[in-house]
Amino acid sequence: MGLRHAKSLILGLAVVSYAAYCIRANAAAGSSSAKPRYNASGGLLLPSEYRRWTFLSAGIGMTYGPTSTGALPFENVFVNPAAYDSFMKTGRWPDKTMLLLEVRRSESRVSINKDGRVQTQTIVGLEAHVKDEARGGWAFYNFPEGATEGRPFPKTADCFTCHEQNGASDTTFVQFYPALIEAAKQKGTYRDTEH
Repeated sequence: MGLRHAKSLILGLAVVSYAAYCIRANAAAGSSSAKPRYNASGGLLLPSEYRRWTFLSAGIGMTYGPTSTGALPFENVFVNPAAYDSFMKTGRWPDKTMLLLEVRRSESRVSINKDGRVQTQTIVGLEAHVKDEARGGWAFYNFPEGATEGRPFPKTADCFTCHEQNGASDTTFVQFYPALIEAAKQKGTYRDTEH
């Protein structure tokens, strides 16, 4: 092997090693920032990067009680990547799981769309479902319009009972997340909630 070839090989290995280091550093930074953080009064701080998390599903006009009239909103659900990876391996949500529900207004006849509905830029609701064993397990948080700190729902709120009774896996609505259903079934953590 010539000197020129050896230098090229060493340089190539250095570039690959540096790229691997950057990937590990970015993954570590992303995973640490994707853990729940709270303010002094126990409110959840909104993770600014949640739209870069794993997208679980979108629903349109979903209701659990009486139906409402008007434009049907879109509900987008995101989960922190480490929790998603763990669920896919075990069928269970690990401690520090955060699910974010982002509700957006919908419109019809936007741009070239002649039928159906599309999501708009207007966020009309934002809630979090967080598993934090240090704080008693699962909890819900509401982010008022434009807020970056979520207020915890009281433990007497209907969402706790509804999720306990109807959640297909660990009080979460996995039945609405197609990518997770099969993993939960294979691991034996899926509960049929059809009535």
